[in-house]
Amino acid sequence: MKIAVSGKGGVGKTLLAGGLAFSFANKGLKTIAIDADPSPNLALTLGLSAEEARRIVPISENKELIDSKTNTGNSGIFRLSFKVDDVVRDFSIRTPLGIDLIVMGTVTSMGSGCMCAANAVIRALLRHLVVESNEVVILDMEAGVEHMGRGTARHVDAILVVTDASIKSLETANHIYKLATKAGMKQVFLIGNKVEDESQEKIIRDFANGNGLDVLGFVPFDSTIANAEIRGETPLKNRSSKALAAIEKLGEELIAKNNS
Repeated sequence: MKIAVSGKGGVGKTLLAGGLAFSFANKGLKTIAIDADPSPNLALTLGLSAEEARRIVPISENKELIDSKTNTGNSGIFRLSFKVDDVVRDFSIRTPLGIDLIVMGTVTSMGSGCMCAANAVIRALLRHLVVESNEVVILDMEAGVEHMGRGTARHVDAILVVTDASIKSLETANHIYKLATKAGMKQVFLIGNKVEDESQEKIIRDFANGNGLDVLGFVPFDSTIANAEIRGETPLKNRSSKALAAIEKLGEELIAKNNS
């Protein structure tokens, strides 16, 4: 199962991505988490310390790796065909929560015209993980799906577009939702996050209904999440968290949909 998580910055998509990965791993499923956000912090959510996270070299910045895959010996010319299965083996990081993490770094949009060597490696790696790997793959992405490319996007089993009740987040979510649908993603769902009360849930539902968006579920606001992050701790170990319980339920719904 391959699941992408996207949304406006600050809506809590990294918590959702990490929570889903943790839930699947706890069910005995081999799980790989991909941080493809330009401001990566999934490592902290998955239990690595700030010092450990700072030592991670994103794939896009690993010059030695990129050269080994793409260098032809001719300036300005690089290979477009190469294997990347060894990248998963050699450059994934085992986190304390039993989830393998790969930090991609900055990914340029497929429509930008950029064909640099780093992007070639990242795109090949994304395609390998989404199309060819047998593991559960959770992608924590920036606010969009353009950098995946249509061929890769069509193989993602579901994309979860995360929003809170603010109009800016909802409008961004609507834009991402339409892009994902246009890219041919199989299932596109809206997730309401940080929902404090019924009035906020209604705002999200009404917006979704008015724009033809399919709501999968809601995650309540949980102050223990913010408190854990302030202390520099992963919030995923809090077994009493209502937010994490809601995320686990979302994961079970996704498994059921994938098996139906």
